[in-house]
Order: sequence, then structure tokens, then C-alpha cells
Amino acid sequence: MRIRAALPADLPFLQEIERAAGEGFRAIGMAAIADDDPPSIEVLTDYERAGRAWVAADGGPVGYLLARLVDGDVHVEQVSVHPSRQGEGAGSALLERAEQYAVECGAKALTLTTFADVPWNAPYYRRRGFAVVDEGELTPGLRAVREHEAAAGLDRWPRVTMRRPVGRDQPRPP
Repeated sequence: MRIRAALPADLPFLQEIERAAGEGFRAIGMAAIADDDPPSIEVLTDYERAGRAWVAADGGPVGYLLARLVDGDVHVEQVSVHPSRQGEGAGSALLERAEQYAVECGAKALTLTTFADVPWNAPYYRRRGFAVVDEGELTPGLRAVREHEAAAGLDRWPRVTMRRPVGRDQPRPP
């Protein structure tokens, strides 16, 4: 499996990955998340053209990550891996690619928002070196991200903002 920049031809597959990955939420009582539409081709194209969309590929895409800059850090907007390929390291490899991008941009950290109690969300990111950011320490951009999520109804379940410093001197999980 290799990590590479997303290509225009990949974008419909990213939507399929998102739909498949979302099904796991149905089993834990979060059907609204499973039923949510994946990012549109237009949105995915914006990330792809900006050079902030990567895929984990094994023949074709099996996972993807979208990122944007928020207050000088690289914010992981979405990372999804097809359920048939979870547990093979694609998510971790995509996060490492986002970190490489952060270093290239001069960012000091990766940030993300996620569900606090979903096993493949906050607990997964904790194991990859992310820590919860106290609500009082959110930057204006991260506060805006959280407000947008709340307006979209994602705050029906506990959510957290997480951060992981980037760079060679930062400790990494085993």
C-alpha cells in the first residue's frame, strides 16, 4: 500500500469509501452519521486541486485524508479507510503523510475534531499521539470548526478537538 496525492479519477472512489466507513456508525446507534452524504465531488476537487487530499492505494484507493490549514496548523478534515482494509495501517500512514505536509508548511501541529466515545475516533487518535485540547484553549479557527459542526448536528454526540505536535523531535506511539 502506498500513500499518494489524490487524482481526479479517485474522487468517486473516495465517496464510496466514506459511505462504507460510515456504516460502522449505524451499529453503535449513530445512524444519522451513517446516513450522512459523503463530501461532494466539487468539495473533493477543491482539496485535490489544493494538494491537500491523499489516498492510501493498493491498486485503487482504500482510504483517504483531506486536510486544510486552520490558524497555521494542518487540520485533518476527514480520514476514512474502507472497512475491508481497516487495521492494515492505512489510517496511520495517511496521518504521517499529513504530518509531512505540516512540516513542509511550517505548521507546528496536526489538529482534528472527532467523536469522543467512538472507539475508532478519539481513542484511535490518542494511540497515535493526539491529545484533547481544552475548550478554553481552542484557536479562533478551531472554535469556528466546532461551531460549524454543531450547526450541522454533530454535537448530538460528545466531540473533542485533538492536537498532535509535528516534527522529528516529537514522540510517536510504538
